[in-house]
Amino acid sequence: MTRKLLPLAVVVLCVSAPSLFVLVEAAADHGESAGTLISSGIEREYLLHVPKTYQPARPTSLVISMHGAANWPAFQMQASKWNELADEHGFIVVYPGGQGGGPKTWRLQGRSTPSRMPDVVFISELIDLLQKSYNIDPGAIYANGLSNGGGMAFALSCTLPHRIAAFGAVGAAITLPLDWCPDNRPAPLIAFHGTADRFTPYHGGKVWIAPNPFPSIPEWTARWAERNKCAPMPVDTTIASDVERREYCDCANAAGVVLYTIEGGGHTWPGGPPFPEWLLGKTTQNVDATREMWAFFSQHRLAQ
Repeated sequence: MTRKLLPLAVVVLCVSAPSLFVLVEAAADHGESAGTLISSGIEREYLLHVPKTYQPARPTSLVISMHGAANWPAFQMQASKWNELADEHGFIVVYPGGQGGGPKTWRLQGRSTPSRMPDVVFISELIDLLQKSYNIDPGAIYANGLSNGGGMAFALSCTLPHRIAAFGAVGAAITLPLDWCPDNRPAPLIAFHGTADRFTPYHGGKVWIAPNPFPSIPEWTARWAERNKCAPMPVDTTIASDVERREYCDCANAAGVVLYTIEGGGHTWPGGPPFPEWLLGKTTQNVDATREMWAFFSQHRLAQ
C-alpha cells in the first residue's frame, strides 16, 4: 500500500539525541510515493522516487539514501537532491526511515550478530520488496547516508557487501569500530567531511551529542583503504579553494576509496541547500556530493 507524501514544513537534522530542529522549505509533492513494510515485527517507512523514464524491461540501478539521527526520509530527499539526478540518469532512489515513531534513528550498537541487526534486516528486506516491484539491476545497488546514515552505510558495507556494490558517507557519525565488520570483503567507498564539523569532528574526539568519541576521518578512511587492500600512498588533488580530494588506488577488486575534505565545511551535504551556519556550519557549493557519488557508483557493480 502506498500513499502520497504530505508536505513537511519542519524537519529535524541531528547526529544523535537530543534533537536539533532546523526550519527548511517545505518538501513539495512531486508524486513521490511513501510505503511501509513489516520488518522484525516493526512497521518501517520509506519514500520512493521512480523516474518517468523508468522502463520495466530495462534493469535499473537503485540508490538507497539514509537520513541522519532524529530525522526523517523527507529531509534526506530534500538535502541530497538525489531525485534530480535520478531523473537525469534514469535510476530509482529510496529513502528508508530508521527506527522510531516520530523522528527516526539508525540504531547501530548493542547487537552481537551484525547481520541480524533490525536495521540491516530492514534494508535487505526493502531491497527484496523493490526487486519484486521493479526491474532492479542486482549488480547496481548503492547505499549512502548523512551523519548517522553514513554510519549505517558502514554497517551495510560489513553486512551486505554481497548485495550493495558501493557506499557513500557524508559527515559520517561512526559509532562502530572497523574491526566490528563480520565481512571484510573490499567495499568501494566515497566520503565527504568538513573540517569545521562540530557534531562529527573531522579529527575525531568526544562531543556532547554522542556517548563515545568519534574516530579521525582521515585515519578511518585510511583503515577502510587497508580493508580494501589499496596501495598505501593516496593521491591528493585540489578540487577548489576549499575542497581536497584523496584517492586510494590499486585496491583489491578495484574497490577504490575516495575522501573529499571540505576546508571549513560544516555538518552539511556539499552541493545541497544551505542551512543555518550558526548551527550546522558552511555548505560548500564547490563540489556536489550527490553527483560525485553517482559518478563513483557508476564505476562499480557487483559480479553476478
